[in-house]
Amino acid sequence: MTAAIISTMAVPAVMAIELNAADYGVCPGGKDCGAAMLKLLDAAREKKADAINLEPGEYHFHQVSARDMQFYVSNHDQQPKHPVALPITRMQSLEINGNGARFIFHGLMLPIVIQDSRDITINDLSIDYAEPFSSEGRIVAISNGQTILEMSPASRYTVENNRFFLTNNGRKDSVQCALAFEADGRMVPTGRGGDMGWNYTARQLPGNRVQFRIDAAQKGLSPGQTLVLRSYYRPHPGMLLYRAQNTTLNNVVFHDSQGMALIAQRSEDITIRGGGCIRAKGRMHTTAADATHFSNCKGHISVKGATYEAMMDDAINVHATCLGIQKVESPRTFIARYMHGQAYGFEVMEPGEQLQFIHGPTLELNPQLRQVASVEVIDPRHVRVTLTEDIPAGIGAGDAIENADWHPSVDFCENTIRHNRARGALFTTPSPVRVIGNHFDHTHGSAILLAGDAQGWYESGACQDVLIQGNTFRHGLTGLYQFTDALIAICPEVRRIQQQKDAYHRNVRIIDNTFITHQVPLLSATSATKVTFQGNKVEHRNIYPRVGTGRPYLIKNGCSEMNLQEIK
Repeated sequence: MTAAIISTMAVPAVMAIELNAADYGVCPGGKDCGAAMLKLLDAAREKKADAINLEPGEYHFHQVSARDMQFYVSNHDQQPKHPVALPITRMQSLEINGNGARFIFHGLMLPIVIQDSRDITINDLSIDYAEPFSSEGRIVAISNGQTILEMSPASRYTVENNRFFLTNNGRKDSVQCALAFEADGRMVPTGRGGDMGWNYTARQLPGNRVQFRIDAAQKGLSPGQTLVLRSYYRPHPGMLLYRAQNTTLNNVVFHDSQGMALIAQRSEDITIRGGGCIRAKGRMHTTAADATHFSNCKGHISVKGATYEAMMDDAINVHATCLGIQKVESPRTFIARYMHGQAYGFEVMEPGEQLQFIHGPTLELNPQLRQVASVEVIDPRHVRVTLTEDIPAGIGAGDAIENADWHPSVDFCENTIRHNRARGALFTTPSPVRVIGNHFDHTHGSAILLAGDAQGWYESGACQDVLIQGNTFRHGLTGLYQFTDALIAICPEVRRIQQQKDAYHRNVRIIDNTFITHQVPLLSATSATKVTFQGNKVEHRNIYPRVGTGRPYLIKNGCSEMNLQEIK
């Protein structure tokens, strides 16, 4: 028998390929780095680089140098094209080391796209715009039915024919609303929804002051407070992950955005450590919409140690998109429609994936899944779907479908969410959700919302395993937004809840949290079962007006097996 011969020769180590951005003309300073950045990324793709290293400093990117890309972005106003400064496409195993770099973007554009790529890591950089997407003015006087704002130096606006317009980033938009902030950064409670209509007659005064024909004191405002004047337009997110796998963001900070700060769609396994949405010096607001938004993702989403402040919407929203069934053409084929005007055109299902059927009026889930045989795109809003088996009995026009295979699990831990409009965190996914050790500080609406519907936003994914533990909730719910009437709201939209036999959300444990709050409901629930609220510490400090009756629980229709601690 011949003995095996084992080689003792050392295997040469594979040398990492690292590219220095400066070698490609991507250097800090005032010049436009856009064209050089495109060459750098193309080189990294060609060389299969492992890393790109930037020097500390401020880098500028102009729309004229961006690469035009076309795709649909969930929950945004759809654009014919997206000018993208950093298109990270068809790449893998790449680490971009910012080393504290500050990226400044000029014009309407999408700063960073990670598409059809895997194992991409971005470290230590911040994103901002040369012209903030909203304008800010400090109230300096209220008298004789007039309010005078001193506009911030960064604000871009004009007053024409007694009307105030935002003029940032090459656009001209009417102001649709205003949000008010105290000098210490807290939002001012100004009515039920927080957003005040602000389309008043205006007059330019000397300097940077504008007089509006409105007695702001009647809205509960006073001199020294700052108004953020904005529209609802959201053309581009700050960063898009699209068909991306295993993406990591370490200490990536967004100071502003023209839509969501970060949106991920049809992507899987996303890790965020540190960073977040943080006010730039001298500004009250950060992003124009959500800080992070995960639409039709799968795998695991982990967000830890981030700070999310002063957003115009939520810190995190995780959901699927369900499509409405418009017409059944055969036992196995039907036409489905993307129902919401800001969420269409992207893939919700592919052949071989499983569909879940939702009975529209009751939101009840049909227990029978079906596999997709083919998907034909009719137009951006309609698809023809053919199954490998017959459509389940009882399902037809007016019902909805969601992808049963694309629901992520979520860890949202040790983050700070403060001074933002709307809600703190939204979760609509059947996979496990862990919300642990966060600090929710003066979220203007609910701190946590478990939503779901098949008639409005069409954001679906009934929760089946949610743990909310060890968090601190400090004076949230100073305004009541859509679906929010308690600090923690379980609020799916069910049209015919009296006909519902099975609750939509289940297995929600709210334990060992601390609530420092004025007299507001701590928990509201609709269509929920097996909900536990135990071991929580509640400390009342009545520095804001009571909301509703001030009772701790609002348990509504369709609820059962509620295990609730007694609160005096």
